[in-house]
Amino acid sequence: MTALGDLLIARIARTGPLSVADYMAECLMHPDHGYYATRDPFGVAGDFTTAPEITQMFGELIGLSLAQTWMDQGQPSPITLAELGPGRGTLMADALRATKGVPGFHAALSVHLVETSPTLRQAQAKLLPDAIWHDHVETLPDAPLFLIANEFFDALPIRQFVRDGNGWREKVVGVTDGKLSFGLSAAAPLALLEDRLTDTKDGDLVEHCVGLPAITASISAKIAAFGGTALIIDYGDWQSQGDTLQALKAQAHVDPLTTPGDADLTAHVDFAAIAAHASPARFSRLTGQGVFLERLGITGRAQALAAKLSGDALTSHIAAHRRLTHPAEMGELFKVISIYPVTAQPPPGLEP
Repeated sequence: MTALGDLLIARIARTGPLSVADYMAECLMHPDHGYYATRDPFGVAGDFTTAPEITQMFGELIGLSLAQTWMDQGQPSPITLAELGPGRGTLMADALRATKGVPGFHAALSVHLVETSPTLRQAQAKLLPDAIWHDHVETLPDAPLFLIANEFFDALPIRQFVRDGNGWREKVVGVTDGKLSFGLSAAAPLALLEDRLTDTKDGDLVEHCVGLPAITASISAKIAAFGGTALIIDYGDWQSQGDTLQALKAQAHVDPLTTPGDADLTAHVDFAAIAAHASPARFSRLTGQGVFLERLGITGRAQALAAKLSGDALTSHIAAHRRLTHPAEMGELFKVISIYPVTAQPPPGLEP
Protein backbone atom coordinates (compact mmCIF):
# COMPACT_ATOMS: atom_id res chain seq x y z
CA MET A 1 0.00 0.00 0.00
CA THR A 2 1.17 3.50 -0.81
CA ALA A 3 1.59 6.34 1.69
CA LEU A 4 -1.65 7.88 0.42
CA GLY A 5 -3.39 4.53 0.75
CA ASP A 6 -2.44 4.36 4.42
CA LEU A 7 -3.82 7.87 4.95
CA LEU A 8 -7.09 6.97 3.21
CA ILE A 9 -7.52 3.79 5.25
CA ALA A 10 -7.08 5.80 8.43
CA ARG A 11 -9.54 8.43 7.19
CA ILE A 12 -12.16 5.81 6.34
CA ALA A 13 -11.76 4.26 9.80
CA ARG A 14 -12.53 7.68 11.33
CA THR A 15 -15.27 9.04 9.07
CA GLY A 16 -16.63 6.17 6.97
CA PRO A 17 -16.47 5.18 3.29
CA LEU A 18 -15.54 7.66 0.54
CA SER A 19 -17.49 8.31 -2.63
CA VAL A 20 -15.61 7.36 -5.79
CA ALA A 21 -15.35 11.09 -6.52
CA ASP A 22 -13.68 11.82 -3.18
CA TYR A 23 -11.33 8.88 -3.70
CA MET A 24 -10.36 10.10 -7.19
CA ALA A 25 -9.83 13.66 -5.95
CA GLU A 26 -7.45 12.48 -3.22
CA CYS A 27 -5.56 10.14 -5.54
CA LEU A 28 -5.06 12.76 -8.23
CA MET A 29 -4.62 16.03 -6.34
CA HIS A 30 -3.63 15.33 -2.71
CA PRO A 31 -1.03 18.08 -2.08
CA ASP A 32 1.68 15.70 -0.86
CA HIS A 33 0.86 12.36 -2.46
CA GLY A 34 -1.51 13.12 -5.36
CA TYR A 35 -0.71 11.76 -8.80
CA TYR A 36 -0.78 15.06 -10.71
CA ALA A 37 0.48 17.14 -7.81
CA THR A 38 3.78 15.25 -7.60
CA ARG A 39 4.88 14.16 -11.09
CA ASP A 40 4.92 14.59 -14.87
CA PRO A 41 3.03 11.49 -16.06
CA PHE A 42 3.16 12.12 -19.81
CA GLY A 43 5.05 10.45 -22.63
CA VAL A 44 6.73 7.12 -23.26
CA ALA A 45 8.62 7.30 -19.96
CA GLY A 46 5.42 8.16 -18.08
CA ASP A 47 2.18 6.33 -17.46
CA PHE A 48 0.29 7.39 -20.59
CA THR A 49 0.75 9.27 -23.87
CA THR A 50 -1.72 11.89 -25.10
CA ALA A 51 -2.29 12.94 -28.71
CA PRO A 52 -0.04 16.06 -28.58
CA GLU A 53 2.84 13.88 -27.39
CA ILE A 54 2.27 11.45 -30.27
CA THR A 55 2.64 13.99 -33.08
CA GLN A 56 2.92 17.73 -33.64
CA MET A 57 0.11 17.52 -36.22
CA PHE A 58 -2.55 17.31 -33.51
CA GLY A 59 -1.79 20.67 -31.91
CA GLU A 60 -1.09 22.31 -35.27
CA LEU A 61 -4.50 21.46 -36.69
CA ILE A 62 -6.35 22.45 -33.52
CA GLY A 63 -4.54 25.79 -33.53
CA LEU A 64 -5.46 26.43 -37.16
CA SER A 65 -9.08 25.47 -36.50
CA LEU A 66 -9.26 28.04 -33.70
CA ALA A 67 -7.52 30.70 -35.80
CA GLN A 68 -10.03 30.16 -38.62
CA THR A 69 -12.87 30.44 -36.11
CA TRP A 70 -11.36 33.72 -34.88
CA MET A 71 -11.35 35.02 -38.45
CA ASP A 72 -14.90 33.80 -39.05
CA GLN A 73 -16.04 35.74 -35.97
CA GLY A 74 -14.58 39.01 -37.22
CA GLN A 75 -11.06 38.88 -35.70
CA PRO A 76 -11.95 40.25 -32.25
CA SER A 77 -9.18 41.68 -30.07
CA PRO A 78 -8.08 41.10 -27.39
CA ILE A 79 -8.92 37.40 -26.98
CA THR A 80 -8.16 34.64 -24.49
CA LEU A 81 -6.49 31.52 -25.89
CA ALA A 82 -6.89 29.01 -23.08
CA GLU A 83 -6.24 25.36 -22.37
CA LEU A 84 -7.60 23.24 -19.54
CA GLY A 85 -5.17 20.66 -18.16
CA PRO A 86 -2.41 21.49 -20.67
CA GLY A 87 0.00 18.70 -19.72
CA ARG A 88 3.53 19.78 -20.59
CA GLY A 89 2.27 22.60 -22.80
CA THR A 90 3.02 20.66 -25.99
CA LEU A 91 -0.38 21.13 -27.62
CA MET A 92 -0.48 24.87 -27.01
CA ALA A 93 3.11 25.31 -28.22
CA ASP A 94 2.30 23.45 -31.45
CA ALA A 95 -0.88 25.48 -31.93
CA LEU A 96 1.02 28.75 -31.51
CA ARG A 97 3.75 27.71 -33.92
CA ALA A 98 1.22 26.70 -36.58
CA THR A 99 -0.69 29.99 -36.33
CA LYS A 100 2.25 32.39 -36.46
CA GLY A 101 1.46 33.21 -40.06
CA VAL A 102 -2.19 34.13 -39.40
CA PRO A 103 -2.21 37.96 -39.64
CA GLY A 104 -3.18 39.61 -36.38
CA PHE A 105 -3.96 36.41 -34.47
CA HIS A 106 -0.95 36.42 -32.14
CA ALA A 107 -1.20 40.16 -31.59
CA ALA A 108 -4.78 39.69 -30.39
CA LEU A 109 -4.27 36.76 -28.02
CA SER A 110 -2.93 36.09 -24.56
CA VAL A 111 -2.31 32.51 -23.42
CA HIS A 112 -4.06 31.28 -20.28
CA LEU A 113 -3.56 27.83 -18.74
CA VAL A 114 -5.87 26.25 -16.16
CA GLU A 115 -3.54 23.99 -14.18
CA THR A 116 -3.35 23.15 -10.47
CA SER A 117 -0.25 20.92 -10.50
CA PRO A 118 2.94 22.80 -9.49
CA THR A 119 5.05 20.14 -11.24
CA LEU A 120 3.22 20.50 -14.53
CA ARG A 121 3.20 24.31 -14.30
CA GLN A 122 7.00 24.19 -14.24
CA ALA A 123 7.05 22.03 -17.37
CA GLN A 124 4.55 24.32 -19.13
CA ALA A 125 6.58 27.42 -18.29
CA LYS A 126 9.53 26.07 -20.29
CA LEU A 127 7.47 26.03 -23.50
CA LEU A 128 5.06 28.86 -22.70
CA PRO A 129 6.93 31.40 -20.54
CA ASP A 130 4.43 34.20 -21.25
CA ALA A 131 1.38 32.21 -20.18
CA ILE A 132 -0.92 33.22 -17.34
CA TRP A 133 -1.94 30.40 -15.00
CA HIS A 134 -5.27 29.81 -13.28
CA ASP A 135 -6.49 27.35 -10.67
CA HIS A 136 -10.08 27.53 -11.93
CA VAL A 137 -11.81 28.18 -15.24
CA GLU A 138 -13.99 30.80 -13.57
CA THR A 139 -11.05 33.25 -13.34
CA LEU A 140 -10.43 33.35 -17.11
CA PRO A 141 -10.82 36.92 -18.45
CA ASP A 142 -14.13 38.33 -19.62
CA ALA A 143 -13.19 38.38 -23.29
CA PRO A 144 -13.73 36.25 -26.41
CA LEU A 145 -12.64 32.78 -25.31
CA PHE A 146 -10.93 30.28 -27.62
CA LEU A 147 -10.48 27.22 -25.44
CA ILE A 148 -8.96 23.76 -25.77
CA ALA A 149 -9.78 20.88 -23.41
CA ASN A 150 -7.96 17.73 -24.54
CA GLU A 151 -8.22 14.81 -22.09
CA PHE A 152 -9.30 17.17 -19.32
CA PHE A 153 -12.83 16.10 -18.48
CA ASP A 154 -11.87 12.41 -18.20
CA ALA A 155 -9.73 13.23 -15.14
CA LEU A 156 -12.53 14.98 -13.25
CA PRO A 157 -13.82 12.95 -10.28
CA ILE A 158 -17.00 10.93 -10.82
CA ARG A 159 -19.63 9.43 -8.55
CA GLN A 160 -20.99 5.99 -9.45
CA PHE A 161 -24.52 4.74 -8.81
CA VAL A 162 -26.16 1.32 -9.23
CA ARG A 163 -29.89 1.24 -9.88
CA ASP A 164 -32.02 -0.57 -7.28
CA GLY A 165 -35.74 -0.39 -8.09
CA ASN A 166 -36.67 3.28 -8.30
CA GLY A 167 -33.68 4.24 -6.19
CA TRP A 168 -29.91 4.18 -6.44
CA ARG A 169 -27.08 2.73 -4.36
CA GLU A 170 -23.86 4.72 -4.47
CA LYS A 171 -20.61 2.85 -5.06
CA VAL A 172 -18.16 3.76 -2.30
CA VAL A 173 -14.60 2.98 -1.22
CA GLY A 174 -14.27 1.32 2.16
CA VAL A 175 -11.86 -1.06 3.90
CA THR A 176 -12.02 -4.85 4.06
CA ASP A 177 -9.36 -6.88 5.91
CA GLY A 178 -7.10 -3.83 6.04
CA LYS A 179 -7.30 -3.13 2.31
CA LEU A 180 -9.29 -0.64 0.24
CA SER A 181 -12.41 -2.19 -1.27
CA PHE A 182 -15.55 -1.19 -3.13
CA GLY A 183 -18.99 -1.36 -1.56
CA LEU A 184 -22.51 0.01 -1.98
CA SER A 185 -24.57 2.39 0.11
CA ALA A 186 -28.21 1.80 0.99
CA ALA A 187 -30.73 2.37 -1.80
CA ALA A 188 -32.48 5.75 -1.94
CA PRO A 189 -34.26 7.94 -4.51
CA LEU A 190 -31.91 10.43 -6.19
CA ALA A 191 -33.21 13.53 -7.96
CA LEU A 192 -29.85 13.83 -9.74
CA LEU A 193 -30.57 10.66 -11.73
CA GLU A 194 -34.36 10.81 -12.01
CA ASP A 195 -34.09 11.12 -15.79
CA ARG A 196 -32.04 7.90 -15.99
CA LEU A 197 -34.90 5.76 -14.67
CA THR A 198 -36.26 5.68 -18.23
CA ASP A 199 -33.18 4.15 -19.88
CA THR A 200 -31.76 1.86 -17.16
CA LYS A 201 -32.79 -1.31 -15.34
CA ASP A 202 -31.96 -2.83 -11.96
CA GLY A 203 -28.22 -3.42 -11.59
CA ASP A 204 -27.18 -0.88 -14.24
CA LEU A 205 -24.36 1.46 -13.23
CA VAL A 206 -24.26 5.12 -14.27
CA GLU A 207 -21.64 7.76 -13.58
CA HIS A 208 -21.99 11.43 -12.72
CA CYS A 209 -19.06 13.83 -13.14
CA VAL A 210 -19.22 16.16 -10.15
CA GLY A 211 -17.37 19.17 -11.59
CA LEU A 212 -18.56 18.98 -15.20
CA PRO A 213 -21.76 21.08 -14.92
CA ALA A 214 -20.15 24.12 -13.31
CA ILE A 215 -17.05 24.06 -15.54
CA THR A 216 -19.10 23.68 -18.71
CA ALA A 217 -21.55 26.39 -17.64
CA SER A 218 -18.71 28.82 -16.94
CA ILE A 219 -17.14 28.22 -20.36
CA SER A 220 -20.49 28.50 -22.11
CA ALA A 221 -21.42 31.73 -20.34
CA LYS A 222 -18.20 33.44 -21.46
CA ILE A 223 -18.56 32.24 -25.05
CA ALA A 224 -22.22 33.29 -25.20
CA ALA A 225 -21.41 36.72 -23.79
CA PHE A 226 -18.12 37.54 -25.53
CA GLY A 227 -17.70 35.11 -28.44
CA GLY A 228 -15.13 32.46 -29.18
CA THR A 229 -15.40 28.68 -29.05
CA ALA A 230 -14.38 25.65 -26.99
CA LEU A 231 -12.96 22.46 -28.50
CA ILE A 232 -13.46 19.54 -26.13
CA ILE A 233 -11.66 16.32 -27.10
CA ASP A 234 -11.82 13.22 -24.95
CA TYR A 235 -12.73 9.56 -24.82
CA GLY A 236 -16.27 8.60 -23.98
CA ASP A 237 -19.71 8.53 -25.54
CA TRP A 238 -22.96 10.46 -25.76
CA GLN A 239 -24.27 9.16 -22.42
CA SER A 240 -22.79 7.40 -19.39
CA GLN A 241 -23.60 3.71 -19.07
CA GLY A 242 -21.52 1.17 -17.17
CA ASP A 243 -18.37 1.28 -15.04
CA THR A 244 -15.63 3.17 -16.92
CA LEU A 245 -13.29 3.99 -14.02
CA GLN A 246 -9.77 2.93 -14.93
CA ALA A 247 -6.24 3.25 -13.58
CA LEU A 248 -3.07 3.46 -15.68
CA LYS A 249 0.48 2.93 -14.48
CA ALA A 250 3.53 2.47 -16.72
CA GLN A 251 1.30 2.37 -19.83
CA ALA A 252 -0.74 -0.57 -18.42
CA HIS A 253 -4.10 -0.97 -16.69
CA VAL A 254 -3.98 -1.66 -12.96
CA ASP A 255 -6.54 -2.06 -10.16
CA PRO A 256 -7.78 1.45 -9.18
CA LEU A 257 -7.50 0.59 -5.48
CA THR A 258 -4.03 -0.98 -5.28
CA THR A 259 -1.70 2.00 -5.76
CA PRO A 260 -3.58 5.19 -4.80
CA GLY A 261 -1.57 8.27 -5.76
CA ASP A 262 0.78 6.29 -8.00
CA ALA A 263 -1.59 5.61 -10.91
CA ASP A 264 -3.69 7.85 -13.13
CA LEU A 265 -7.44 7.55 -12.60
CA THR A 266 -9.88 8.50 -15.36
CA ALA A 267 -13.42 7.76 -16.54
CA HIS A 268 -15.20 8.10 -19.87
CA VAL A 269 -16.73 11.50 -20.56
CA ASP A 270 -20.51 11.84 -20.74
CA PHE A 271 -20.79 14.23 -23.71
CA ALA A 272 -24.56 14.53 -23.28
CA ALA A 273 -23.87 16.17 -19.92
CA ILE A 274 -21.60 18.72 -21.64
CA ALA A 275 -24.31 19.45 -24.19
CA ALA A 276 -26.91 19.79 -21.43
CA HIS A 277 -24.90 22.61 -19.82
CA ALA A 278 -23.87 24.41 -23.03
CA SER A 279 -26.74 26.91 -22.84
CA PRO A 280 -26.84 29.88 -23.43
CA ALA A 281 -24.29 28.94 -26.11
CA ARG A 282 -24.76 26.12 -28.65
CA PHE A 283 -23.03 22.74 -29.02
CA SER A 284 -21.91 20.96 -32.18
CA ARG A 285 -22.62 17.46 -33.37
CA LEU A 286 -20.45 14.89 -31.53
CA THR A 287 -17.76 13.72 -33.97
CA GLY A 288 -15.10 11.03 -33.86
CA GLN A 289 -11.54 12.34 -33.53
CA GLY A 290 -10.45 10.60 -36.72
CA VAL A 291 -13.17 12.24 -38.82
CA PHE A 292 -12.50 15.62 -37.19
CA LEU A 293 -8.78 15.50 -37.96
CA GLU A 294 -9.33 14.25 -41.52
CA ARG A 295 -11.69 17.17 -42.16
CA LEU A 296 -8.95 19.51 -40.96
CA GLY A 297 -6.49 17.99 -43.43
CA ILE A 298 -4.30 15.75 -41.28
CA THR A 299 -3.53 13.37 -44.16
CA GLY A 300 -2.24 16.19 -46.35
CA ARG A 301 -0.14 17.52 -43.47
CA ALA A 302 1.16 13.99 -42.78
CA GLN A 303 2.18 13.55 -46.41
CA ALA A 304 4.01 16.90 -46.42
CA LEU A 305 5.96 15.94 -43.30
CA ALA A 306 6.62 12.42 -44.59
CA ALA A 307 8.38 13.79 -47.67
CA LYS A 308 11.24 14.91 -45.41
CA LEU A 309 11.51 11.64 -43.46
CA SER A 310 12.96 8.19 -43.98
CA GLY A 311 13.73 4.99 -42.08
CA ASP A 312 12.55 4.73 -38.47
CA ALA A 313 11.42 8.35 -38.38
CA LEU A 314 9.07 7.75 -41.32
CA THR A 315 7.75 4.54 -39.78
CA SER A 316 7.00 6.33 -36.50
CA HIS A 317 5.33 9.20 -38.36
CA ILE A 318 3.03 6.85 -40.27
CA ALA A 319 2.17 5.04 -37.02
CA ALA A 320 1.34 8.35 -35.32
CA HIS A 321 -1.09 9.32 -38.08
CA ARG A 322 -2.78 5.94 -37.83
CA ARG A 323 -2.97 6.07 -34.04
CA LEU A 324 -4.79 9.41 -34.04
CA THR A 325 -7.20 8.69 -36.88
CA HIS A 326 -7.86 4.97 -37.34
CA PRO A 327 -11.20 3.72 -35.96
CA ALA A 328 -9.45 0.78 -34.28
CA GLU A 329 -7.16 3.13 -32.34
CA MET A 330 -7.99 6.69 -31.15
CA GLY A 331 -10.11 7.65 -34.15
CA GLU A 332 -13.45 6.41 -32.80
CA LEU A 333 -12.82 6.06 -29.06
CA PHE A 334 -12.01 9.78 -28.81
CA LYS A 335 -14.76 12.25 -29.62
CA VAL A 336 -14.88 15.99 -30.30
CA ILE A 337 -17.60 18.49 -29.41
CA SER A 338 -17.52 22.27 -29.56
CA ILE A 339 -19.35 25.06 -27.75
CA TYR A 340 -19.93 28.24 -29.76
CA PRO A 341 -22.18 31.35 -29.84
CA VAL A 342 -25.73 31.11 -31.18
CA THR A 343 -24.81 33.71 -33.82
CA ALA A 344 -21.84 31.73 -35.15
CA GLN A 345 -20.95 28.39 -36.73
CA PRO A 346 -18.91 25.61 -35.06
CA PRO A 347 -15.16 25.47 -35.68
CA PRO A 348 -13.83 23.86 -38.88
CA GLY A 349 -14.02 20.08 -38.67
CA LEU A 350 -17.36 20.04 -36.83
CA GLU A 351 -21.04 20.35 -37.78
CA PRO A 352 -23.97 22.14 -36.10
